[in-house]
Amino acid sequence: MSTTPPVFATLGCRLNAYETEAMKRLADEAGVEGAVVVNTCAVTAEAVRKARQEIRKLRREHPDAKVIVTGCAAQTEPETFANMDEVDTVIGNHEKMAPETWAGLAPDLIGDTERVQVNDIMSVTETASHLIDGFGTRSRAYVQVQNGCDHRCTFCIIPYGRGNSRSVPAGVVVDQIKRLVDKGFNEVVLTGVDLTSWGADLPGGPRLGDLVMRILRLVPDLPRLRISSIDSIEADDNLMLAIASEPRLMPHLHLSLQHGDDMILKRMKRRHLRDDAIAFCEEARRLRPGITFGADIIAGFPTETDAHFENSLKLVAECDLTWLHVFPYSKREGTPAAKIPTQLNGTVIKDRAARLRAAGDAQAKRHLAAQVGQKHRILIENPTMGRTEQFAEVTFQTPQVEGTIVTAIPICTDEQQLVV
Repeated sequence: MSTTPPVFATLGCRLNAYETEAMKRLADEAGVEGAVVVNTCAVTAEAVRKARQEIRKLRREHPDAKVIVTGCAAQTEPETFANMDEVDTVIGNHEKMAPETWAGLAPDLIGDTERVQVNDIMSVTETASHLIDGFGTRSRAYVQVQNGCDHRCTFCIIPYGRGNSRSVPAGVVVDQIKRLVDKGFNEVVLTGVDLTSWGADLPGGPRLGDLVMRILRLVPDLPRLRISSIDSIEADDNLMLAIASEPRLMPHLHLSLQHGDDMILKRMKRRHLRDDAIAFCEEARRLRPGITFGADIIAGFPTETDAHFENSLKLVAECDLTWLHVFPYSKREGTPAAKIPTQLNGTVIKDRAARLRAAGDAQAKRHLAAQVGQKHRILIENPTMGRTEQFAEVTFQTPQVEGTIVTAIPICTDEQQLVV
């Protein structure tokens, strides 16, 4: 029997990375050895292709290991991975967070264990946030406060991989963050699949803003709190109050916008229109001058005309977006959008994605140029790099102490970075 500790590979989002850390602990406690665990992403068809590619590569590198595949792609397409010769066991998203699953994988990974352990994710009503107190570098920790999604955007497979929305109680979140601060973390990032839906399933129906205000009130020693991607149409009054009044809440929001044209937004089954996005950014900027916005935008959604695309391109300037995540539309079987007859040519999609990225790069350069000569508080991520409160990357010409927050004035810019 092998005495080699498991090898973990993580694809996709921060939540997957969070759950990989939990799986490492569960596998260690169960005594799992001689395994390769691939935590997959299902967000696009390309993500599934990359998962298959990664599995084949890891099998070549570890020919004697047992290969376990889990994550969103394993949840939505278990047969795809069960049919691969390289794969020994397929585990669903709920099962991967259960101690008994890992106990069943040791010491003999196959034995009497079912080859496919994937059940109905829609029946899951709890998160597994208790398994670890966040993860991250020495400077920044990520804390899961929510999982799943109740919305059904036509391009998205994730609800079928993650299940319905479910929240971590505020008290549990606060206790986790207190422990992280005691360990020396200077920044905590709240993460989830649909973060602004936090609290809807909890007694009294609290909102994300309530959680943010509670954290800042009950953990006064936390220097920096950051929230990850939000749905701006669901921003509540207390969240806006926190943006306006809480300097420890970082002035940077990543928005799930997806498009800039009302017709395409309706076909995506989004819950906002372009004017809603513009109004939110204007109000947030009024409440917190200097706030920056990132955004997810999809290029080449089915039926997208040149005029539709131009509205997305114009939205970059109208919302003054600084950090863009551009996704070329990828047909995802199992989603309503995949059935729309008018699918765009791949070359057109690629060209539009490139134009959006260029617009985003230009916005970022303008923002960085405006920061030269301004005083910034910078969280050091490694000896030569840190980030401002607005999430701009800063390079240092002299080594810094990782995990500390330093005050410095950038002297110039270098591509997509500030230089101190």
